[in-house]
Amino acid sequence: MALEYSDNEMMAISAGRFVKDGDIVFAGTGVSMLAATAAKRIYAPKAVIFFETGGIDPSLDEIPMAVSDLRVMSGTCLNSGLIEAFSIVGHRKLHTIAFLGAAQIDKYGNLNTTSIGDYHRPKTRFSGSGGACDVASFASGVITFMQHEKRRFVERLDYLTSVGWYKGGDSRTRLGLVRGGALAVVTNLGVMRFHDETKEMYLDEYYPGVSIEKIIENTGFEIDVSRAKQAVPPTEDELMTLRNEVDPQRLICKA
Repeated sequence: MALEYSDNEMMAISAGRFVKDGDIVFAGTGVSMLAATAAKRIYAPKAVIFFETGGIDPSLDEIPMAVSDLRVMSGTCLNSGLIEAFSIVGHRKLHTIAFLGAAQIDKYGNLNTTSIGDYHRPKTRFSGSGGACDVASFASGVITFMQHEKRRFVERLDYLTSVGWYKGGDSRTRLGLVRGGALAVVTNLGVMRFHDETKEMYLDEYYPGVSIEKIIENTGFEIDVSRAKQAVPPTEDELMTLRNEVDPQRLICKA
């Protein structure tokens, strides 16, 4: 019998599989926290998780609900602050992966977390960049979490908050951002990556039970699906660790 799992569980496991021992993982809020903790518990026990508020390598005995949650400081190797945390992101000798969320994304992995509609008279105003622009500029790679909808996967962002591959090709480097870039986009439908040369988004994996047609219908720009394959579903061991050790109170898993 096929195992049942939530969208958040599939997303967390898909993202966690990107992390390797020795990676330094910058975690945002929500599914980002779930994925980062899952990566540490299941795939990369020697990875280091840290948060912009200054908690470096916490024990994560209980999953924090936000970067301001005091649990990000529990069992850490260092309790620091914003300056120290962000100095880790751009350290050239460290391989840093950032887990971020966004309201909009375009085909080059550029992110909007600022506003929907005209900036001066927006339909919706969000909390803004926070540390997302800095992280997207200097981390070794960014994995973005999104709900896969046409209004979120757009041809043109309403506001460019954080740079991915900018306009494609070598345009990011020409901006002066010589490191990093968009690594992957993990959604409730599948996993997207970026072409090595053009830097355009393509469908890498679609989840079991999700059709390629559904992903095309929910993407607001043309997306290459020629190399798409079905994702490996969560194993029983992965799900049990996620539910019993990472998020036993089902604070994020259940969604």
